[in-house]
Amino acid sequence: MKAFALKHAPISKAGSIAGAIAAAATIAAVPPVLAQTRTMTRTMTRTTARTTAQATARAQTPADIYGPLFVAVQEQRVFGDGKTFVDAVPKRDPAAIMAAYRAAVPTTKQALRRFVLANFAVPGIDDASPTDIATHIRQLWPTLTRPPIDPPVGSSALALPAPYVVPGGRFREIYYWDSFFTMLGLRVDEQQPLVESMIDDFVSLIERHGHIPNGTRTYYLSRSQPPFFALMLDLSTNADPVIARRRLAALRIEHDFWMKGRACLNPSGACDHVARMPDGSILNRYWDARDTPRDESFAEDRATAAASGRDARIVQRDLRSAAESGWDFSSRWLTDPQKLTTIHTTDIVPIDLNSLLYAMERRIADRCAAVADQPCARDFTAQAKRRKAAIDKYLWLKPQGRYVDWDRTTRAATPVVSAATLYPLFVGLAAPAQAKAVATTTRATLLGQGGLRTTTLRTGQQWDDPNGWAPLQWIAVDGLARYGEDALARDIARRWIATVTRSYRETGKMLEKYDVAEQTAGGGGEYPTQDGFGWTNGVTGALMARYPDLVAAPPPAAED
Repeated sequence: MKAFALKHAPISKAGSIAGAIAAAATIAAVPPVLAQTRTMTRTMTRTTARTTAQATARAQTPADIYGPLFVAVQEQRVFGDGKTFVDAVPKRDPAAIMAAYRAAVPTTKQALRRFVLANFAVPGIDDASPTDIATHIRQLWPTLTRPPIDPPVGSSALALPAPYVVPGGRFREIYYWDSFFTMLGLRVDEQQPLVESMIDDFVSLIERHGHIPNGTRTYYLSRSQPPFFALMLDLSTNADPVIARRRLAALRIEHDFWMKGRACLNPSGACDHVARMPDGSILNRYWDARDTPRDESFAEDRATAAASGRDARIVQRDLRSAAESGWDFSSRWLTDPQKLTTIHTTDIVPIDLNSLLYAMERRIADRCAAVADQPCARDFTAQAKRRKAAIDKYLWLKPQGRYVDWDRTTRAATPVVSAATLYPLFVGLAAPAQAKAVATTTRATLLGQGGLRTTTLRTGQQWDDPNGWAPLQWIAVDGLARYGEDALARDIARRWIATVTRSYRETGKMLEKYDVAEQTAGGGGEYPTQDGFGWTNGVTGALMARYPDLVAAPPPAAED
């Protein structure tokens, strides 16, 4: 196109008006095509502005579309970030969602969350397409597996000679009792070499430290955890007699750790892990060798001790000893279930610990017999028999049909009904009539919508109602099935699998613990609920393998 330019000619004062008119004429002398283009541009601009304004006026935000649902979700803080819900994508027509909402408005925060997750793809929560739960568990094992470790000087980690599996989340090291339940799932998923290597790690810990610590950190060395090592050996397929003897030697060293208090029993009737009962029989308690605040919970322990008004060393040891139990914390250890400051773990003779030590003594006897060490076999058979007699005398409450913890200060059973009552069934020390009574009690008091409740008390502690934990589900299911209580065992498994499946569908995660009343993530405790998660993976996988027909069953709806 030809370029056009204005020619600026001098304009005299007298001819200024005429010059201006001439200049204007020159400017107006634009080709018709360019003039037409300019006109079209102005028209399009005006049209676009009108259209944009109309579109903006018509656009509705989530607050406009979902009204009362939006307000409820945001005001109840269903999601931690207010931007989460407003970025969610509806799974069906918004009008249909709102009709369903108005027809049955959720009455709890948990129910509201379930409604949202059922009707929206929520960013970062359920916007991915998860694999089936069994596949997901199999895919998690490599993520949770760690190589042998030789920590540098100054690290709190303890050396381990073989690969191992960690729970996940904040739990970056191997933990003692967690590992038994993790191994159940490893076996199901044909990861037997990992089972064997973890057993080798525990043998190494016993040989170096005289026991298996709570976890593989220096700050855990002053205590152990519920002694499942004997039961881990049942999961091994290694038939090498040399290895068998080494493992038996380690098992006997571990038993010595739990029983060394026999040599120092004082007038109080207790020393280290050992407690003398009124008739002179010997049972055990949880005990930590230190009486200082835990390194990993230093500020919390100091605060609890200070608020208790008691000797700080006693309170701190009781906090530590509760950590050894694995049930940190629970009303089982509290004088007042609502006050952690009343903790007195070392006064309690617990049913779970003594059941596991019975199982250990039975297995040592069997393994000694297998290597023709008859004196050892006779000794440990007798120890197991004496322990069972003491359990039946002091830790069985026939009128209530349950096994109990025993309080050394009151010289009586504690009132707390807990899932620990099923341990004697799990290890096979209950008589058939006792097992039947425990099943009745369990069905009446501990069965929750989504699985087995930990206790019947709501205290805000994580090892109390409404939380359910994977290891306790397995102990209950396996123990009840051992005594022919198959219907109840299957029902607990069904409820647990449904809870884990529901949560996995909503979050894509396997969690440390669950609220078995609402079938959601569990709460309470000193830290947020962790995901990963070793023992949940192991127990859920093992239960699905035992009851494969339950895997495809739709989860029952939780009650609002």
